[in-house]
Amino acid sequence: MVSRCMGLLACLALVGCSESWGPDARGHEVAGRDLEGDWVLVNYWAEWCGPCRTEIPELNALDAASEDITVLGVNFDELQGEELVAAAEALGIRFRVLSVDPTERLGLSRSAVLPVTVIVGPDGEVRESLVGEQTQEGLLARLDTLRKGG
Repeated sequence: MVSRCMGLLACLALVGCSESWGPDARGHEVAGRDLEGDWVLVNYWAEWCGPCRTEIPELNALDAASEDITVLGVNFDELQGEELVAAAEALGIRFRVLSVDPTERLGLSRSAVLPVTVIVGPDGEVRESLVGEQTQEGLLARLDTLRKGG
C-alpha cells in the first residue's frame, strides 16, 4: 500500500512539471514534458513593434542553434487562429507561437511595453524579464550567467 501511494505521489509530481503551455498558433499542444530541462524564452511581439521585427531573426537563430533553449512567442495583440499564423509568417517567425498568453501560468503580470523576453529556467521558474530588443549573443551571455547561478 505504501509503495502504491509513493508511486501515485511521484506521478502527480511529474504531471505538475509537464503541465501544458496550451496550443500553438496552429492548434498543436505545447506539452511541458517536451520543454523539460530546457531554458524557455517567452518573447512578446507585435507586428507594429519595430524592435520586435529586428530581434525576430536573432530569436530564430537562437531557437534553431541551441538544443537546451526553446523560444516561444506570444502576440501582444492577442491575435488568434489564421490571423495569428499570418502575422507570425509575415514577420518570419520560425519558433513556436503560443495562442494563450502564459503570464498567469508563470505568475507574471502582463507587460505594458514591447518587446519583452521572459527567461524561464529548466526548473520552470521565471528567472528574469528583459525589456527591449535582444540579440542572440546577449541572450546567450545572460543565460550563461544564469546557469552559473548569477
